[in-house]
Amino acid sequence: MTKTQLIEKIAKENELTKKNVATVIDAAIAAIGDSLVKGEDVQIAGFGSFKVKKIAARTGRNPRTNAPVKIAACKRPAFAPSKTLKDKLN
Repeated sequence: MTKTQLIEKIAKENELTKKNVATVIDAAIAAIGDSLVKGEDVQIAGFGSFKVKKIAARTGRNPRTNAPVKIAACKRPAFAPSKTLKDKLN
């Protein structure tokens, strides 16, 4: 499902305008992103949690030359589904 499809589905099911739904979804995504940038976890009950994972520096290999390449440490967003969501899927 794309963002546009999500907006259309929510608008149709709740008799709202697509513009209003898009504004709310954009605000929610921005709020989640801002919290992650600050290093805060975001927990959405019944859905899951977003966290920032710290990835350590490591040595990789260039697949063409097989030469070692240093990969710098970085931070990445991670998602962990809630038990409720896991149960729905299984």
